[in-house]
Amino acid sequence: MATEKTRKKIVESFMTLAAAKSWDEMTLPVVAEAAGVDLATLRDAYDGRIKIVEDFARRIDTAVLKQGSDDMAGEPARDRLFDVLMTRLDHLAPYRDALRNLMCAAKRDPMLAAAFNRIAVVSQGWMLAAAGIDSSGTSGLIKAQGLAVGFARVVAVWLDEEDPDLPKTMAALDRELNRGQRALRAVDKIACLVPDRFRPAGFGKRCKKSEAKEPDAPAETAA
Repeated sequence: MATEKTRKKIVESFMTLAAAKSWDEMTLPVVAEAAGVDLATLRDAYDGRIKIVEDFARRIDTAVLKQGSDDMAGEPARDRLFDVLMTRLDHLAPYRDALRNLMCAAKRDPMLAAAFNRIAVVSQGWMLAAAGIDSSGTSGLIKAQGLAVGFARVVAVWLDEEDPDLPKTMAALDRELNRGQRALRAVDKIACLVPDRFRPAGFGKRCKKSEAKEPDAPAETAA
């Protein structure tokens, strides 16, 4: 079995390689050579390049979660999430060039974009949890998917920003969180029109009982 040290070396070498080469150029033999391992060791560690990207994302998730946000415990959920996502960008900073190339590759390849999106949704579920926001069930999945899309837009701004104070990035994140809040409110209102037993878990929590009242059963006709 590949050791944690070997896996970490492969991930770091992969991201260094991604900063200099296109996705198509990063074949498995090239990745193995860059990491200083043979193909058998690479195969033992990962099923392929997507799995390496997935492990990279997991490591970023872990770094953010370890840092915590205890100082934001009394703040509104939106502010806590803002802080968590800015912390994520801090941990992504050493990999800017690699992320830029990976995002460019995804724009040209729908299948690759779908794979990256799946990874991003898992990561954003953990970011929601880090901010103390429920990420379980159908509502949690929708939140994570929306946040993954919004955060990708923020990253696109962040990649091109040169100001170390990141005013454009923070403004973009603020906009995306506002947009997400509006979208969730709209979905919640629609959910109120659905009878309780058919409503996805986590939605319609603010519904008045009368809004979600199921229709009365039709009266039986006399025989």
